[in-house]
Amino acid sequence: MAAATTENLPQLKSAVDGLTEMSENEKSGFINLVSRYLSGEAQHIEWSKIQTPTDETVVPYEKMAPVSQDVSETKNLLDKLVVLKLNGGLGTTMGCTGPKSVIEVRDGLTFLDLIVIQIENLNNKYGCKVPLVLMNSFNTHDDTQKIVEKYTNSNVDIHTFNQSKYPRVVADEFVPWPSKGKTDKDGWYPPGHGDVFPSLMNSGKLDAFLSQGKEYVFVANSDNLGAIVDLTILKHLIQNKNEYCMEVTPKTLADVKGGTLISYEGKVQLLEIAQVPDEHVNEFKSIEKFKIFNTNNLWVNLKAIKKLVEADALKMEIIPNPKEVDGVKVLQLETAAGAAIRFFDNAIGVNVPRSRFLPVKATSDLLLVQSFQSSTV
Repeated sequence: MAAATTENLPQLKSAVDGLTEMSENEKSGFINLVSRYLSGEAQHIEWSKIQTPTDETVVPYEKMAPVSQDVSETKNLLDKLVVLKLNGGLGTTMGCTGPKSVIEVRDGLTFLDLIVIQIENLNNKYGCKVPLVLMNSFNTHDDTQKIVEKYTNSNVDIHTFNQSKYPRVVADEFVPWPSKGKTDKDGWYPPGHGDVFPSLMNSGKLDAFLSQGKEYVFVANSDNLGAIVDLTILKHLIQNKNEYCMEVTPKTLADVKGGTLISYEGKVQLLEIAQVPDEHVNEFKSIEKFKIFNTNNLWVNLKAIKKLVEADALKMEIIPNPKEVDGVKVLQLETAAGAAIRFFDNAIGVNVPRSRFLPVKATSDLLLVQSFQSSTV
């Protein structure tokens, strides 16, 4: 099969125009992504220019100023915060057919139960109104809408929105699979969590939160039990006017493929293994040179998101994800939220304790968590 080029774009665009299941925002977002991919746009890393970030760029958590015990100060901090959980994943790898966030973790409580309880505790303790936002995919939306009804009487405002729904592309013809008759769910895909920024804006939620005086969103995977609200980080970001913060943690041999933060041409940015030249992969995996990795706990300024999305300035690295579905080779193009760090002003990393990274990716992780007696709440 010949590689697709920009000559394939008019045909693809014409086919996408005919897909009634997509909104205009989704159509333009998808065509934008495909255009960048076909133009061969890639950010080439010059290995010799990579520098280890300083403590000013990746701040050690223990060097951050602690939050005072003043309840009113804490309330003022929390009144500026929105918590957003990435809730687009299914629990298929763990034998569950619905959203992964409804898998029971411990004592009859699911991931989502634990998240709601934690935020409710904050709201009750400090008299604040931290909302919980769930970014669903078309795979998890319907089930999640039913599940959140159980929290109607909790002291947490729960919002949901759907991330974009893009058509898988048939690799050998470079046309959208749904336009070839694949109209069920398998013809579509959610384009990675980098989509959180435009989708939050397109949903209308971003403007609504700004009008309420919210300033920061804390974004984390719904299956990371360690991703609870941290007042020390929030206070630091507000005081220092950091538009973006990525929590990183020391790398172990189990994390060698995780993305890491580097200083590059005067900016902090995420370096993923896919960007690393073959001859440097072993160096990248070493825990000597690259000592930290991305937990995907992200703190982002809401006004900055709005400004960058409106300017179409978030050109995160494209992750091509080829798959074979029902015997057909398809391509889906994705982006990651962590890669957006280089577009924000005064962006930093924070080197946090490992306790803030407790992901449950497999049944073995779940059994480990369930064996602990101490509560995460």
